[in-house]
Amino acid sequence: MAWDTEGTKQRLLDAAVHEFAERGPDGARVAAIAARACVNKERIYQYFGDKQGLFEAVLTDQLAQLAASSPLDADKAGDLAEYAGRVFDYHRTHPQFLRLLHWEGLQTSGGELPAESARASHYADKVAALAEAQRAGKLTDDVGPGYLMYAVASLAAWWFAVPQVVRMLLVDDIDNPEAMRAGLIGLVRRLEIRE
Repeated sequence: MAWDTEGTKQRLLDAAVHEFAERGPDGARVAAIAARACVNKERIYQYFGDKQGLFEAVLTDQLAQLAASSPLDADKAGDLAEYAGRVFDYHRTHPQFLRLLHWEGLQTSGGELPAESARASHYADKVAALAEAQRAGKLTDDVGPGYLMYAVASLAAWWFAVPQVVRMLLVDDIDNPEAMRAGLIGLVRRLEIRE
């Protein structure tokens, strides 16, 4: 019987997402990840090198999933509010992703990040798409495209990064994610407007 290497790797990545999100890279245990995946922990070392290599692979995988679920190219950049809604939807269904980014930020001391050049290139493509939409008159050019992208990404994610603040600010809508999404889209529509 052939060994399903890719399936085993994916099971490890899926198990590691939850372990790393709950405990961070330092607190996560290789044995716990292997047990969740129903895989011998030696496979982690074989496929990913070590726990840090697995954490980097998890981040890379999660970032690729986010990018696939919420593409932003020159054609779609003019409707930034819809993009923000898709990012909101992703974070709503994948709450562990932001926790992973927070752990990465807490553990990084200015060194190179996992897949940093690929990630930077991905963000540069989004900023370039916004710049093109600005030049075409589809978006305001009052704010630079990098700042606009940062604002939209922050607005779409912050709901899930600090749910305790959302609970205190939006008392009437705390159990209504559709209202939150509509509010987000309304805010981003205002960012799109050319004065």
